[in-house]
Amino acid sequence: MAFCDHMFVVTGGPGSGKTALIGALAVAGLRTMPEAGRAIIQDQVQIGGSALPWADRNAFAELMLSWELRSHREALAIAGPVVMDRGVPDVMGYLRLCGLRVPDHVRKAAELYRYNPRVFLAPWWPEIFGQDEERKQDAAEAQETGAVMERTYLELGYEVVHLPCVSIEDRAAFVMEHARL
Repeated sequence: MAFCDHMFVVTGGPGSGKTALIGALAVAGLRTMPEAGRAIIQDQVQIGGSALPWADRNAFAELMLSWELRSHREALAIAGPVVMDRGVPDVMGYLRLCGLRVPDHVRKAAELYRYNPRVFLAPWWPEIFGQDEERKQDAAEAQETGAVMERTYLELGYEVVHLPCVSIEDRAAFVMEHARL
């Protein structure tokens, strides 16, 4: 599958402001797709499931892949621009971050299900980083997550644009300008 110019990915480590940015872009009128990880964790905790990053990382990755494939399919059907809170390549990056093997079907999905060639990376930002019930990663893992995501997207032929560490409104304006929205 070729690049899908109308789907823009925002990626990066936990606590780097991705979700707040995407919320601001939604308020500005853009269509958005939510992050898989937090919703999966909430669902798994509620049902007593084990597909959690602190219990069964492979199962967690498979659920993330399923979520991202569905989000891609939904976004593909939308006529205008869509901003994605992570994408299929993030599953590859997650597995690498955990030191787990990337199965062939995950790599194939990342190669087939494409987004706009310009991907926005929210870099490590210590002033806004925080942990909670779903976000248990420490600062070092959060920083490494961003680095792994950048390497993964670059390997897959994307251009990675680093978001500035500025207000949410200024970040939203930066994305809209660089995505030509």
